[in-house]
Amino acid sequence: QVELVESGGGLAPPGGSLRLSCTASGNIFSRNIMGWFVQVPGKPHKPVARIFSNGEPIYDDSVKGRFTISRDSAKDTVYLEMDRLKPEDTAVYFCSLHWTVGHQSFDYWGRGTQVTVSS
Repeated sequence: QVELVESGGGLAPPGGSLRLSCTASGNIFSRNIMGWFVQVPGKPHKPVARIFSNGEPIYDDSVKGRFTISRDSAKDTVYLEMDRLKPEDTAVYFCSLHWTVGHQSFDYWGRGTQVTVSS
């Protein structure tokens, strides 16, 4: 059983910063991708940032230059440093963990943490 527990989030003013953390526990395959998705009402999940187990990051264009994803693989933890926040960053942010073994794909999700950007 794999569990993802998120922390961080909350309310920040436009231009402010927030930091999200997510720690995975359980039987985790070492070669994996951890990341953050958002869900805005009425729209499907959208990837914000992901990071491979080798540290290579991938960002959505909307957050490039403002958000930084990092991970501590020894702790199975992923972080999202969110700077220069905009009101349109408001959403529920979900931590994700993904790996494939052969033809099998495994996906796990956290419960989500609310990020609200407002003055």
